[in-house]
Amino acid sequence: MALGLRCFRLAHPPVCNALAALTRPVSEVMLKTVNGRQNNHRQSMAYPAVPTRHFATKKAKAKGKGQSQTRVTLNTALVEDIISLDEVEEEMKSVMEALKDNFNKTVNIRTSPGSLDHITVVTADGKLALNQIGQISMKSPQLILVNMASFPECTAAAIKAIRESGMNLNPEVEGTLIRVPIPKVTREHREMLVKLAKQNTNKAKESLRKVRTSAMNKLKKSKDKASEDTIRLIEKQISQMAEDTVAELDRHLAVKTKELLG
Repeated sequence: MALGLRCFRLAHPPVCNALAALTRPVSEVMLKTVNGRQNNHRQSMAYPAVPTRHFATKKAKAKGKGQSQTRVTLNTALVEDIISLDEVEEEMKSVMEALKDNFNKTVNIRTSPGSLDHITVVTADGKLALNQIGQISMKSPQLILVNMASFPECTAAAIKAIRESGMNLNPEVEGTLIRVPIPKVTREHREMLVKLAKQNTNKAKESLRKVRTSAMNKLKKSKDKASEDTIRLIEKQISQMAEDTVAELDRHLAVKTKELLG
């Protein structure tokens, strides 16, 4: 019996090799190709291989998560017949500048006469800025005066607008003269200003979304002027511009918050 098996192995080495491969542990089975020449013919033999799946490690996932997406940079001159990206950019910049101006005038630790200039007053003639209907001056570092002699009928509306400005002001009236005491710089007042800064930033983001939506709607009306790929690239460019502006808004809010809290 043993002699028969020995002869079988000598006579059929390929069969024995295959049987040996099947009896190996799975971890040891590897793909292997042997090339040789036998009687002027190329001979190939392969052992079975087990497919493997590579899983991403936490380190690899963290590395991929931090990578930014591919940015798009379009030549505005090439797409100006579809949409003016320069105009869209200017509208987004105007939102940024409006917030910066708002921070400078209304979100300060020390209130100044200029901080009341653009408070909106609802009058019989429509909405008007406070400095259009009243003369604003600084009486002392702790007191601002608003003289409503030119428009006395708007005095009550002006007082209401000042109280509802979100600046933590409590005006007092003497005839047509509005006295506006400046709050002391307390921790509570600082936190109130930070809250106001966040509210103004959210309003700016809402204005930015309107600019983006308007640009996207304009782009949809121009789909017959360009290919789908071009339209998608322009949409991505607009979204990218909006995201950059949001990041800038948040950056200014962070700087202002740090300034206010000290």
